[in-house]
Amino acid sequence: MSAPHDHDAFDVIVEAVTPLTAHVSAFRLRPADGRALPGYAAGAHVRVRVRTPQGEDWRAYSLVNLAPHTATHTAPDHYLLAVRREDEGAGGSLHMHTRVRAGDTLRITAPIHAFALEATDHAVLIAGGIGITPIASMASALVAQGREFALHYTGRAKSQLAFVDELRALCGAALHLYGDDEAAPGDRFDLARLIDTLQPTQPIYVCGPQGLIDATLALATARGWPRERLRSELFAAGAPQAGDAAFEVELRQSNLTLRVEPTQSILDAMLDAGLDPLYDCKRGECGVCQVGVLEGEVEHRDYCLSDAEKRDGKVMHICVSRARAARLVIDA
Repeated sequence: MSAPHDHDAFDVIVEAVTPLTAHVSAFRLRPADGRALPGYAAGAHVRVRVRTPQGEDWRAYSLVNLAPHTATHTAPDHYLLAVRREDEGAGGSLHMHTRVRAGDTLRITAPIHAFALEATDHAVLIAGGIGITPIASMASALVAQGREFALHYTGRAKSQLAFVDELRALCGAALHLYGDDEAAPGDRFDLARLIDTLQPTQPIYVCGPQGLIDATLALATARGWPRERLRSELFAAGAPQAGDAAFEVELRQSNLTLRVEPTQSILDAMLDAGLDPLYDCKRGECGVCQVGVLEGEVEHRDYCLSDAEKRDGKVMHICVSRARAARLVIDA
């Protein structure tokens, strides 16, 4: 999908806003017209219209379900979101924390399923910080299915982790909590040690900061995990990296050539030019913005393509990936 149009969205009422930690609040949403909401599966997110310093925009927030026997696939009576306040972010979380109150109306999209859970035993769920939101729903789904799993949940400190009491009740001994600032070494998350205890037959689902996701994928891949058993969702849009340079991109179908600045993605440059490319996550995960590459070499930064596809260089994801040289030609 492209940026949501108004006819793709609908209104919900904020039934309650509940602080969970010093930086995270939960938002319980109910339908504005009294009808049942669209159903969803574990890992799904909705997009919420927010007001930022740059104007109105949309932000993606995962749907949280901590009740394993609640029917979310069909006609749920509410949605639950959890948002971490990021004062140095792009403004969406500040809008949710400082302007949204119980009784307000929000404009949202129907659930989007870009981080799907397979029905399987011995899954390993890894959450960093606010990345717990889709992971908690996955744990709930696995409990409902009677499947074995383990949930590893880490953050700056255990006291800053949201939904801990609910997760303990839900997961029991399957839940493992960690804090980077904890005094005891055993209370700090050791990703390499965890991966060493697992088998490549176990699917891994990871959500959280980019560093956690990149490290998980790299360690698991190095130890023999097939790419299809590694699923991830990043809780931030793709960010510029040190050394990024401007380049030109020729859009062959559109007969346009655009300059992509170091702080821009190709997608951003196309949107600024008034074009309407398909996209969703803006994190290189969903694959919606994939285009063909006609000329040039790509710096791949997505989480969709296999290593072979990246080496082949025939497709790319314009929300995060860039040109390695001064010019790139894509089929757009």
